[in-house]
Amino acid sequence: MNDNDFNENTDPLRIIPLGGLGEIGLNMMAYECGGDILIVDCGLMFPEPDMLGIDYVIPDIGWLRERAGRVRGICLTHGHEDHIGALPFVLQELNVPLFGTALTLGFVNEKLREYKLDDLVELVTVRPRQSVDLGCFRVEFLRVAHSVVDGCALAITTPEGVVIHTGDFKIDQTPVDGQLTDLASLSRYAEAGVLALLSDSTNVEREGFTLSEKYVGEAFAEIFPKCPGRIIVAAFSSSIHRVQQVVDVAVAHGRKILLNGRSMIANVRIARQLGYLTISDSDLMDLKELGHLSPEQVCIISTGSQGEPMSALTRIAMDDHKQIKLEKGDTVILSSRVIPGNERTISELINHLYRRGAEVFHEKVSEVHVSGHASQEELKLMLNTVRPRFFIPIHGEYRHLVKHIQLARKVGIPEERCILATNGDVVAFYADTAAIVEKIDSGRVFVDGKGVGDVGNVVLKDRKHLSEDGMVVVIIGINQSSGALIYGPDIVSRGFVFEDESQDYLETSRAVVLEALDELNDEMRCDSEEVKQAVRQALRRFFKKSIERRPVILPVIMEM
Repeated sequence: MNDNDFNENTDPLRIIPLGGLGEIGLNMMAYECGGDILIVDCGLMFPEPDMLGIDYVIPDIGWLRERAGRVRGICLTHGHEDHIGALPFVLQELNVPLFGTALTLGFVNEKLREYKLDDLVELVTVRPRQSVDLGCFRVEFLRVAHSVVDGCALAITTPEGVVIHTGDFKIDQTPVDGQLTDLASLSRYAEAGVLALLSDSTNVEREGFTLSEKYVGEAFAEIFPKCPGRIIVAAFSSSIHRVQQVVDVAVAHGRKILLNGRSMIANVRIARQLGYLTISDSDLMDLKELGHLSPEQVCIISTGSQGEPMSALTRIAMDDHKQIKLEKGDTVILSSRVIPGNERTISELINHLYRRGAEVFHEKVSEVHVSGHASQEELKLMLNTVRPRFFIPIHGEYRHLVKHIQLARKVGIPEERCILATNGDVVAFYADTAAIVEKIDSGRVFVDGKGVGDVGNVVLKDRKHLSEDGMVVVIIGINQSSGALIYGPDIVSRGFVFEDESQDYLETSRAVVLEALDELNDEMRCDSEEVKQAVRQALRRFFKKSIERRPVILPVIMEM
């Protein structure tokens, strides 16, 4: 069907992905019906290798900005950065209440405090199986197992029917905290009829079932007794279950815990305050105590598992940490997945750790990490439990979405009821029909330092150009009345050639510029733009012909 099949007088349910469909991260979904808008999640994405200098990538909320008065709230499925990380930026423009479980909002509040927004935003804590009314929407939070505590799927009741939005999930039969994915509530909705299922596609390419988080604890229990020196476990600071298992095994083997990294210290503090993490004060140590304990008494839980340049673990690996020095016999456990794009960085990190004399365990050589996302058999179970009329895969690159639809067809959902949507597609539901009816403007906004949105693709292209070919600055002084050359040309290069060893080449470049200026008449030399254009063209041809390089050429004309 198409947009014409929807009567102009009707008000269908519309689902609009603003991020997270066709990419990993940046998860943000808008639901629109009856004049009301509900937002689910508000995540960021860490920069890809070609996004030089960018700190974060957040969704473009232009469509929401134009409808800000109709947004009733933001419901959060869990506390991972790809689902909550964009909130400090988005909430500066959309002052709406946030709804989430206790730990999720604990993480959010810490983030808002950094941006001095904690007193301006309303945070509403909900419990699993609790519902909230937001305009024409009723949202029930349903427990799901994931790699972060307090994750929830959302059952969204709308005038058109119920939509199940899974968030990130897996079906862990032996979760560390005993909190199972709430299949009973999902079945309850299935019995009444579910209009659409929006389900996590991240692990759709993996066959079978995802291993339980308890396997990681068992791996720790096997590794720890064999370690003669200090143990450093690097993990995501939001992985509270992982931290608890490290603590339990370390304490059982007579080791005290040192927390290392700002976000690790903050998240452990929040989780302890809310009762999600059990560590006695006597089992924690201060950095000042490190030198007074023997190596076999120490376990450090640190951030930096992705090899981030300024992270605590990278500084340790580079022997650049003031208090923590690796010694032969120490063990480092990288207990996290490799985020796509970080493979080389992590490989270098492991090499540096070995250079310091440490033994390193990571997911390729030991079961020190398991995924928090459902594999194929769990995804099938979710589809069969919910039995939706329509299916929309979410959370994943384009191939993941396609594969998830193929999986849905295997369990009996007809092709015409599987909707392959990507960011910006408007999926409309009305009178038991559904279709993509239009495409809105959506995209990515780059955060660079304190600047939000002031760096676009053109700037990134220039940065890439500079990084690959360097820059040449040509300084020329010209009499603005006569056009006569008064100064220069001086040529300065950065990242192009090594000036001390290339003086002859740069002198030839200077001659090329002089020749280009001689070809201009007096009137043209009085026009700085004409001079710049002539210099660029002449040097561009010369550099390409002589050494096949394309540096950024920046003429600086001083009119005297």
